Amino acid sequence: MSTKLDRWNRLSAQEAIEDVLPCCGSMTWARGLVARRPLRDETSLLAIADEIWNSLGEQDWVEAFSKHPRIGERKAPAKASAQSASWSEQEQRNVASAGDAAQQALLRANREYEQRFGRVFIVCATEKSAAEILDSLRRRLQNDDATELREAADEQRKITNLRLKKWLDA
Repeated sequence: MSTKLDRWNRLSAQEAIEDVLPCCGSMTWARGLVARRPLRDETSLLAIADEIWNSLGEQDWVEAFSKHPRIGERKAPAKASAQSASWSEQEQRNVASAGDAAQQALLRANREYEQRFGRVFIVCATEKSAAEILDSLRRRLQNDDATELREAADEQRKITNLRLKKWLDA
């Protein structure tokens, strides 16, 4: 068992929730993960995290989405934890270095997405260029509401898995 998981398994429920919440942003997800302790290794952690995530409803997914800054935006939402904000900055590193034209195109597309779907655009931005993200955003603007919600939820699941791995290494 990893040292991180061993320590986390021994925390009070509330402390464990607060510790893992920046990985996802959904309180229901964090409570569900804590309820499944003790977790023994990364493989079981990721499998259980996915199982819980996939069992949640739209409200829980949207709660997690709301903890993310817009793609290309440097400031995280006020409700995001400091750890979550730091991870978002790392994940969007390639977007942050994009030129002004790409930044403006992302800003416009983000606004269009938010008007269409009523929530922030979620994509696993790690190692993606601004152009790749913009292409994905434009493609997903063509989705119907249900398809887009599922796609956003899967992107959040990918983000959560990457963050859980970082969390374990912290």
